Amino acid sequence: MKEQYGRDILTTKHYEEILSRPDIDAVIIGTPDHWHQKISIDAMNAKKDVYCEKPMVQHIDDGAAVVEAQKATGRILQVGSQRVSSAIYQKAHEIYRSGQIGQLMMVEAWWDRNSAVGAWEYTVPTDADTTTCDWVRFQGRAPEVTWDPKRFFRWRCYRDYGTGVAGDLFVHLFSGLHFITGAIGPSRVFATGGLRFWNDGRDVPDVLLGLYDYPKTAAHPGFNLTLRVNFVSGAQESSGFRFVGSEGIMMVDSGVHLSKHPPQLDPGLSIETFADSMQTRIIAEHDKLYPKKPVTPASMGANIDTVFRAPRGYSDHYDHHLNFAKAIRSRTPVVEDAVFGFRAAGPALLSNMSYFEGRPVEWDPIAMKLIA
Repeated sequence: MKEQYGRDILTTKHYEEILSRPDIDAVIIGTPDHWHQKISIDAMNAKKDVYCEKPMVQHIDDGAAVVEAQKATGRILQVGSQRVSSAIYQKAHEIYRSGQIGQLMMVEAWWDRNSAVGAWEYTVPTDADTTTCDWVRFQGRAPEVTWDPKRFFRWRCYRDYGTGVAGDLFVHLFSGLHFITGAIGPSRVFATGGLRFWNDGRDVPDVLLGLYDYPKTAAHPGFNLTLRVNFVSGAQESSGFRFVGSEGIMMVDSGVHLSKHPPQLDPGLSIETFADSMQTRIIAEHDKLYPKKPVTPASMGANIDTVFRAPRGYSDHYDHHLNFAKAIRSRTPVVEDAVFGFRAAGPALLSNMSYFEGRPVEWDPIAMKLIA
């Protein structure tokens, strides 16, 4: 950090030292997941605004306390899923809210990658030992184990410190989905998967598949979500969404692709095995409901595809941090506050619960509470 930002920058192993300084207005929490809740609450109680890396919390039981702390202190808390500040996702939200794809019925989302860094096999420094790494401090509330440089530098691979595939990547997808649609979470979660390729001692899967039921609300007729994240799909990284509506499909990745199709009102007939007299009667009734129109060039339907792209070099990371800075100065709420952050982290953490316990999980997205 001194090489990057100057020799006079303060470095410390004790975050409390930062929070005690009156000249510090805000902090960025980029720690392992198992420290997120405690440092976020301590920072807000110390009258600091907080940018917390996603997921906001490591465990379901952590979430309510962070939400309450933000409410009680009135501090700005923004979770670090940059998609909620993305111009691309804002465009997708605009298209969705305008009704251009009709009634939403199903959403598919994925994130595929297979590289050492993508699978969290971060490089371990050659001088890593207990004299250069504060192993006791690092472990915090996690179970005490003997020094292991892999657990220290590749902490996402272990349930003691991280949240695995779901907390690292599912939570991004939930954040994007909720921002685009305005949904607040599923009522039922089921996840499955396995550890297929990265058998390096980790105790979290490298393939995770999730199914989610989003309930009917005043704003939504209800829809189903499928998520897929895997680290075994080849070197090319790919992530995105496919929103399937009654009148069109919207794809969201590095841009927005809208494909509209005319609704199919005429269901057609399958009457070949019926007696001639029955076919005649059915055809007559069908023609009353769906009268035939002459085919002309003007009457021929066509799919309409439209693509929206951000300019080269666009960064939603920059916009997300900029929005945080503006909120600090203006004292105006951010989109991804503690409630939004918990509603994105919640179903991701429930995916882990479902996977490791081998059962569906029920969730109350309004109260943000586990049902069963």
